[in-house]
Amino acid sequence: MDAVNASEPFSSAESRLRAVPPHALVATAGSLLAAGFGAQDVTLLLADYGLTVLQPVTHLPHTGDPVSAHDGPAGTAFTTQTPVVEVIADTTMERVHLPITVRGDRLGILSLRVPAASADPATVLRLGEFATALGHEVATAGRDTDLYLQARRTRRLTLAAEMQWQLLPGRGCARREYTIGAHLEPAYAVGGDNFDWSTSADHLTLTVTDGMGQGIDASLLTNLAVSAMRNARRAGIGLADQAALADQAVYAQYGGKVYASTLLLRFDLDTGTVRAVDAGSPQLYRLRATGIDLIELEAQLPLGMFEETPYEEQTFQVEPGDRLVAISTGVHGTRSATGDLFGERALRQILSATRQTPPHETARAVVAGLIEHFGSKDLTSDAVVVCLDWAGKPIDTARLTPKGT
Repeated sequence: MDAVNASEPFSSAESRLRAVPPHALVATAGSLLAAGFGAQDVTLLLADYGLTVLQPVTHLPHTGDPVSAHDGPAGTAFTTQTPVVEVIADTTMERVHLPITVRGDRLGILSLRVPAASADPATVLRLGEFATALGHEVATAGRDTDLYLQARRTRRLTLAAEMQWQLLPGRGCARREYTIGAHLEPAYAVGGDNFDWSTSADHLTLTVTDGMGQGIDASLLTNLAVSAMRNARRAGIGLADQAALADQAVYAQYGGKVYASTLLLRFDLDTGTVRAVDAGSPQLYRLRATGIDLIELEAQLPLGMFEETPYEEQTFQVEPGDRLVAISTGVHGTRSATGDLFGERALRQILSATRQTPPHETARAVVAGLIEHFGSKDLTSDAVVVCLDWAGKPIDTARLTPKGT
């Protein structure tokens, strides 16, 4: 099979990938790409939890040498989410780096060498489609094997961090109405900070939660709060009642001794109307052509502080082109070694400087600025940044066109 006809077997290639054991995906992908494109040195690199390096998936317990997730050909492909063709010393071959992303969640890169004559745009496009198919299989395989989760680690996670990463929906999500990118630090020792989202045909629900305390205690608290909100959401209950039921669950368990600060948002995908419940300390900024605004919401009590706390929804509007950035207390409340607060001025400077970058890079840049301010990667408080770009529903031009024109 030559590369010219390589687009024909994609359905069968996907079937082959689905049919093999989870640990055999990379080897099977290599065989399929060798047969279809003459590919060599096929390597799957997954982004680590801190989004600092891309690590090759090889035989456990070892992985190959990592490469930067931000620099070099592979890092550029990952950051820009576009294929990168690298000319190598062997002029008969070229190395192609292909982003692997599943519904907006960046997993890593597929790197391979192909004959130089085959590295044309049409072939690279077909290779990109294969990489996407492989990404979906890797995401599914994660239910049945630890291989891909272990390959993402540069070191051991704390037990609290293990619990939190299992609770997260991913690190990104995208559909035509919006794109989300999120970042969490300290990635390998996070305790109580969390973000969550769920989308339906008409709505997007997004939450940012900061569980009181540290380590296992904070992780258990946040797990309870997030699971309670999910349970209420999946029962079709409104946003304010989701907060109320989670509040009751946390209070019943802890009796008001600890609590979880939470920001709940529900977007109407048709109109851009946002319903919000501010139950604690996460902050929300909106970037629009007119500038950067802190969205002032009525501060209500954190989840679990008192028994049967009533919650009320507020509303605000987002417009196409808007960017929303939600940050936890561990971002806006962190102080440097000299006691200086990572305040609104520093945050606004970073948000302004990254206005044209993708949401996932903006979220990472905020955390990078926080680490620089703090003076160490070993943050004493968890930090969550969630960045959402709002596009809204596309205009139905056919509906707007008068009949007979």
